[in-house]
Amino acid sequence: MLLVAGATGNVGSALVDILTAAGHRIRTLTRNPLTTGPQDEIQHVIGDLNKPKSLDGAFTGVKAVFTLAGYDDMPALAATMRDQGVEHVVLMTGGSAGIQRMDNAISRYMTLSERAIRESGMTWTFLRPRAFMSNSLRWAPQLRAGNLVRVPFSWRRTAFIDPGDIAAVAARALVADEHRGAVLELTGPDAILPAEQVEILGAALGRKLRFEAVSNDEARIEMESRMPKERVDAYFGFYVDDLIDESVVFPAVGEVVGRPPRDYRTWAADNAHRLAA
Repeated sequence: MLLVAGATGNVGSALVDILTAAGHRIRTLTRNPLTTGPQDEIQHVIGDLNKPKSLDGAFTGVKAVFTLAGYDDMPALAATMRDQGVEHVVLMTGGSAGIQRMDNAISRYMTLSERAIRESGMTWTFLRPRAFMSNSLRWAPQLRAGNLVRVPFSWRRTAFIDPGDIAAVAARALVADEHRGAVLELTGPDAILPAEQVEILGAALGRKLRFEAVSNDEARIEMESRMPKERVDAYFGFYVDDLIDESVVFPAVGEVVGRPPRDYRTWAADNAHRLAA
């Protein structure tokens, strides 16, 4: 039995599809009941990973777990999984786990999450994907309003990754022993600028889109309107203060799944309908 936490997310939902198609027994863990999916092939359990006491029996009979980073008490969560018999954890963090900056809110929670799993006594595989291609879906309101797309941190090249490729790596890491103890840095095949993203999306949508860079001052005001200041400071640390470089392309996707990662043009063509809806 394999358990997928966050099964309704971009990575988790793709992972469930991959594992089910391969014939694995799956259990999903969500905070709310799921009403979709092949009920004869997938068990659904309800629980909150921020509240380990809500997980009584959730991991019983489970050999390996896919989960995300950043829950309120990762050591207690790890102990709960271990005590219910879980042997292996595939943990998705991110590139900033590698810099281990305790003064950066995002790097801190990713670093501490990896530490909790390392110290749990279970075996582990850490996935450190760079920015998701699906983050472009945030531009949907702008695209519905017109042809202008305004983007912050416009000078940053990023090796964006398709969430489906993360899921493909996670599926292998859940079932293949050779990835135990591995830290897998996951990227797409090339690093592109936001302006190039917008040009590619325009081609996929059949529209002439205009790109406009958002100043750092404007970006901070907009970001602080929808997320805690500490998190905004973390992003500015990454992209303005150069704490991380997301332009580096890593080979892990191809090495693990045996095919090249998908590029942004392919993702855009497949998801244009989601941006235009």
